[in-house]
Amino acid sequence: MIAQGTEVLVGGAEHSLAFLAVLGGRVQLGKSPEVLPVSNYRPAKYEKASESRSSNFGDSVTIRRVNRNMHRGNQTTISEFILLGLSDQVEKQKLLFALFLAMYLVTVAGNGLIILAIGFDTHLHTPMYLFLANLSLADMSSSSTSIPKMLANIQTKSQSISYSGCITQMYFSIVCTVANNFLLGVMAYDRFVAVCHPLNYTTIMRPALCTLLTVIPWVLSNAVALTHTLLLIQVVFCDSNTLPHFFCDLAPLLKLSCSDAAVSELVLLSVGLAVVTFPFAVILFSYICIIRDVLRISTLGGKWKAFSTCGSHLTVVLLFYGTIVGVYFFPSSTHPEDTDKIGAVLFTVVTPMLNPFIYSLRNKDVKGALRKLIHKRQDSSF
Repeated sequence: MIAQGTEVLVGGAEHSLAFLAVLGGRVQLGKSPEVLPVSNYRPAKYEKASESRSSNFGDSVTIRRVNRNMHRGNQTTISEFILLGLSDQVEKQKLLFALFLAMYLVTVAGNGLIILAIGFDTHLHTPMYLFLANLSLADMSSSSTSIPKMLANIQTKSQSISYSGCITQMYFSIVCTVANNFLLGVMAYDRFVAVCHPLNYTTIMRPALCTLLTVIPWVLSNAVALTHTLLLIQVVFCDSNTLPHFFCDLAPLLKLSCSDAAVSELVLLSVGLAVVTFPFAVILFSYICIIRDVLRISTLGGKWKAFSTCGSHLTVVLLFYGTIVGVYFFPSSTHPEDTDKIGAVLFTVVTPMLNPFIYSLRNKDVKGALRKLIHKRQDSSF
C-alpha cells in the first residue's frame, strides 16, 4: 500500500534500481486502489531498502550541514592566538627579556632623540631631515608594534593574544615596514636631486613636493595593510590557533587557515613584490646617476664631499636590503619558521636600533643638533 504524501527519492547509481517519484498517487481505505502506471509502481520488497537508503541519504545531508555549520562557526570561535615566541626553553626567557628590553629602549631613545633634534633645530628643517624624521618614526613604531607584547608575554608567562589584538598588530606591522621601504626610496630621490642637480635643488624639492613625498609612503602603506587585513578577516580558522612566532605576522596567519587562502597568498606575493621592487628600482636608478656624476668630479676632495652626503642613507639601504637577501634568498636555517623569526627580528628590532647610530655617527649636523638638545635639557634641569 502506498501511503499518502510519499516523498520523492531517486536511488544511487551503484544499485541497478530506479526509484521514481509517485506524483499524486493515493490509496483510500475502503476503496479499490487506483491502478498505477508502471512508471509509478514501487515493488514492496524494495520498500525497506528504499527507506534505509532514504535514511542514509538524509543522514549524509545532515552530516554535511553540520560540518558546514561547524566550519562556519569555527571562524568566530577562535577568540585568541597563542604566540610561541622565539624559544620554548624556560631558561632562555629571562635572557630574551633582558636583551629585547635593552634593544627596545635603545631603539625608542635613539629614534626619539633624532625626531626631537630635527624638530627643535631650525637648521635641520630641510627635505632630507624631514624624511629622516619620518623614517625614525616608522622604525620606532615598527618595534613598538611587536616588542612590548612579547616582553609582556614573557613577564606574565602568558602566550596569548586576542583575535582583534592580533589583527591590529599585523596591520600596524605592515604599515611600518612598507612605509620604511618607501621612505628609503624617497630619500634616495632626494639625494639624487642634491648631488646631480645641486643648483636646482631648492626649486625641485619645494615644500609642496616634500609634503607629498612624505604623505605618499604612509598612504600607500595603510592601503597595503588594509588590503591584507580585509582579506585575512575572510579567512576561516578552525582548530589550530598556535603561531610559531613572537608576533602576529601575515604569512604565519595564512598558514593556520583551514579555508582556501589562495587569493590572500596571491595578493601577498604580488603586492609584496611591488612594494619591494619599486622603491628598490628608484634607489638603484638614483645611485647609478649619483655614482656617474661623482666620478666626473676631478678632485678627490670634491668626490668625497659629494658622496659623503649619501653615506648614511646608503648604509641604511645596504642594511635593509642586505637583510632581505641574506634571510630570504640565502637562509642560514633549514627550518622556514626559524627563517621567518630571524627576518622579523632583523626588521623589527635590529635595523630600527642601528639606524639612529648610523645617522648620528656619520652626520655632523645630526650630532650637533643632538648635543644642543642635550645641553638644553641639562640647562633647563638646573
